Amino acid sequence: MNGVLIIDKPSGMTSHDVVNRVRRIAQERAVGHLGTLDPMATGVLPLVLGKMTRLAQFYLHTEKRYEGTICFGFATDTYDAEGERIGEIKRVGFGQEDLDAALAGFRGEIEQMPPPFSAKKIKGVPAYKLARKKEDVELKSVRVTVKEFEVSDFRTDEAGLGFAKFAAQVSSGTYVRSLAHDLGEQLGTGAHLQSLRRTQVGEFGVVEAHGLDALADRAANGTLPECLLHPRQLLPEIPSVTATEDQMAKIRHGNAVNLADLGQSKLIKVFRGQGELVAVASRVAGTLFQPKIVLVGE
Repeated sequence: MNGVLIIDKPSGMTSHDVVNRVRRIAQERAVGHLGTLDPMATGVLPLVLGKMTRLAQFYLHTEKRYEGTICFGFATDTYDAEGERIGEIKRVGFGQEDLDAALAGFRGEIEQMPPPFSAKKIKGVPAYKLARKKEDVELKSVRVTVKEFEVSDFRTDEAGLGFAKFAAQVSSGTYVRSLAHDLGEQLGTGAHLQSLRRTQVGEFGVVEAHGLDALADRAANGTLPECLLHPRQLLPEIPSVTATEDQMAKIRHGNAVNLADLGQSKLIKVFRGQGELVAVASRVAGTLFQPKIVLVGE
């Protein structure tokens, strides 16, 4: 099965767990995901199946949108609700205005330290494996872009803990857990993510997402292919052309081909008819394009 499938990931599963489940449901070995989600998190997890796994290279720097809840009053070692508490609980003495003022330093291009419990590698070993063994995790800060980070509906409970909803739009590689943790440090109380839901990955939204049980039902009644996104929805920032049969003969063999001139675009999506994406090609010169990936057989 070739295509792109959007999953609404449930809490408690790793992204790899979801991939394995979909492999069984779709009876397709070649399945990959476009951006890991933490086990606690829910929401949009795009999967590429079959020959469409070749598209993954074009989604390495895709922006993402999140929403969820931040708890103020203590930090955790994982920066989320699944971790162990660090230090004593501190009563929250600030309000919404203080939160709004603090957020200004977390927008735009910022330096961010990844969480110790992350997939970042240290001398080839994922940081979370070292953190689980209580070994020192020496990570380097990374430069990320936070286009949006808004916090609302702030309240406190009887224990003095604070809770607020948030919405964020961030560049690839940004850890929302770190945003919550660092915000809590700046406000002096500590903080962690209480919940996290991803609502958008590039062009893929939660409205297009399917639950795993629903997909299993679809597979059982033979309608699973209907859940795949239409190829025309993919990579909307790259222009599209429709190839003739003569052009298709060259593309199948990975040969350069002259295609319609679409201005200065370096990449172009090539379709056969309206519904079959056959290649993504890069401009050589003028109207001559070299297939970068080919999605059809000879």
